[in-house]
Amino acid sequence: MALPEEVQSTLGIGPALAEFTRLIAIELGGDSPELPSFPEVALRVRRALARDDIAVEEVVRIVSAEPSLAVRLLQLANSVALNPSAQRITTLRSAISRVGFNMARSATVAFAMSQMRRAEAWRGLSAKFRAIWETNARLAATAYAVARHCGRADADEALLAGMLNAMGKLFVLTRISRFPALLADASISAEIENVWQGRAGRSLLYRWDLGEEMFTAACEFERAQTRTDGPATLSDVLMAARCLMDAGMPAELHGEVFMTSLPFARLGLDAAAVAQVLESSTLEIASLRAALAD
Repeated sequence: MALPEEVQSTLGIGPALAEFTRLIAIELGGDSPELPSFPEVALRVRRALARDDIAVEEVVRIVSAEPSLAVRLLQLANSVALNPSAQRITTLRSAISRVGFNMARSATVAFAMSQMRRAEAWRGLSAKFRAIWETNARLAATAYAVARHCGRADADEALLAGMLNAMGKLFVLTRISRFPALLADASISAEIENVWQGRAGRSLLYRWDLGEEMFTAACEFERAQTRTDGPATLSDVLMAARCLMDAGMPAELHGEVFMTSLPFARLGLDAAAVAQVLESSTLEIASLRAALAD
């Protein structure tokens, strides 16, 4: 059981960290942990898209109940990345048909994240929510571009995995917010996120029917750096995208350590290939980020 809020606020770093660890371990060890304040419409879309027999019309009906989400899907369908011919899509059915179910889930997760930060329960955390949103929107868009330019067939899965990677971070943030002493210390907050976000993501996404490769990429793609065998996977795509998010000019890439890492080798990304990705996908990445933006 959680301590009263006024008691938590007076705990020192050591006792607060011990209590935080105890509570989050209990919660994540339960049968069905949920991300607090995650909009119900996002959960309905998730449940619907998990069914093999789902029809576009049913997804349209669910999304239509939330106009803001419908607008987000239309923006995504009309983005440069997904609609290079610029033939404007104006109906929700056409938008969902154009983007596909994985892209629809990506837009739904982006929408849910934007709604969470407006929840009264998380008043005061808006800046931290936005920072997570910005990071994962960039990760998702860059992963999509990397997958496309590597000739992979799972670019839309890369986008979704990038967005879903935020789930564990959001859960940890909502839990650490109960402990002001921990939240106020940036280094401790960062270490807690690093330790717990993977486990939180796995617990939250276990029932999303993502498939093993996407589930692993969404929760712990960083482990791709230590895997030494097998072909390139979605985790390699996300790891490469993470490295390239803040990359400098293409001419500067030769000196970057990550260029010799295993994910880049498996994807066949040398400095010349990465430079081409960065130069040719700038507009694509910008359009996806804008379409997913809050």
